[in-house]
Amino acid sequence: MANSTTTLTATPREIEGSRANRRLRRAGRVPAVLYGGEGEPKHFSVDARELRQALLASGAVIELDVGGETATAVVKEQQRDPVRGDMLHVDFVRVRMDVAIQAVVPLELVGAEDAPGVREGGVLEQQLREVNVEALPAEIPEAVRHDVSGLEMGATLHVSDLTAPEGVKILDDPETVVASVTLPRVEVEEPEGVETETEVVGEGEAAAAEPEAGGDEGEQADQGSE
Repeated sequence: MANSTTTLTATPREIEGSRANRRLRRAGRVPAVLYGGEGEPKHFSVDARELRQALLASGAVIELDVGGETATAVVKEQQRDPVRGDMLHVDFVRVRMDVAIQAVVPLELVGAEDAPGVREGGVLEQQLREVNVEALPAEIPEAVRHDVSGLEMGATLHVSDLTAPEGVKILDDPETVVASVTLPRVEVEEPEGVETETEVVGEGEAAAAEPEAGGDEGEQADQGSE
């Protein structure tokens, strides 16, 4: 859980458009904005390496120092380059440590290899990989984990079956399917050469019929000449 905060030092910036943002990124910095709460929006940039370390270390809560002014915040949205994965822009939102917030966290299923249904040859198919949770900022988990080692063949796991960490509430519909253990799908393939053999047989029959027709016409021609 994110039971501690990490300080991230930021540099205020002016809104100058995409060209200025590209210059920041080339310099190893990431454009960002802080909003929400009682303060005005603040635009700033942070060192890309420090940002990565802060996100990994804090889990959810970051203490931002923007030009000497501090604010407790969480990441609201991250924009990444679709090809390289580089961070392009980050949105932070102010939070109070005593007020619950909502967040999306990964859902991890553990113990699948020990599930009776899987050991019998079944396949665990996970349909839901993230859950919406509500908790105090310091209690937002890095992930919600659920043990599926007891699932039998044909079993279905729903959101209502998940156990959230203490102080965390799962907001998704309880009836939403999380995962199921099913028999592996078997695809039936048509034997190769069936169509080819049929065509060959048909062509052979047609070829056999042509000489007979030709023979009849030859016999009629000979009779006519007689």
